[in-house]
Amino acid sequence: MSIEIKCINKSDRMNAHERITHVGGLNNDGTRWKLTQGEAIAGIESRKYEFHVTRGGRTVQVIVASSRYGHKYLKTVADGEQPDNLLSLPECP
Repeated sequence: MSIEIKCINKSDRMNAHERITHVGGLNNDGTRWKLTQGEAIAGIESRKYEFHVTRGGRTVQVIVASSRYGHKYLKTVADGEQPDNLLSLPECP
């Protein structure tokens, strides 16, 4: 089952691959969940989690990508080199 990411927390770094620090959303019971980007990456790689983002009525899968320097980060399948769909999400409380 895929989990929807509804918000993110960003660092003040300018590098798009390093800007997302946390991802979050809502559980079925309305409580909030939040993971570090590292926890989300580990969860995707171990197949414990699958994530998606809904933007403009479209649902797109969130995947793990690596920058040219080998830094792992989250992005959606629809994004090119930059994690734009994720970076456009609101800040998590």
